[in-house]
Amino acid sequence: MKMSVTPQAVACFLKEWGYQEGDEVRIYVRYSGGGGNDPFSLGVMKDSPRYPMLTVKENGMTFYMEENDVWYLDGEDLTVDCRKDEIVFDRSAGGGA
Repeated sequence: MKMSVTPQAVACFLKEWGYQEGDEVRIYVRYSGGGGNDPFSLGVMKDSPRYPMLTVKENGMTFYMEENDVWYLDGEDLTVDCRKDEIVFDRSAGGGA
C-alpha cells in the first residue's frame, strides 16, 4: 500500500486551491452518504500530521493519510491526480509497501 501524487495534482493544489509550498495536506475518509455502493469517500484538508501512516512529499508539499484512515484503501495503492481542474483519487491493487 502506497500513495503517490501526480505533478498535475500538485499544480492544481497550488493554482486552483491556493495551497503553498510547505503546506501539509491530509487525505481523509469522510461519510458522503450518497447512493452507490460506497457511503464513504476521500476528502482533503490542510492539517498537521499526528499519526501519519502514508506520506509523500512533492514540490515542497507533504501529503499524508493518518493511520485511522488507511483502512479505506483496503491494501490498495492511492494516486492523487487532477483532471479538468478537479482533484481525483485513483485506487489500484497494492503492489508496494
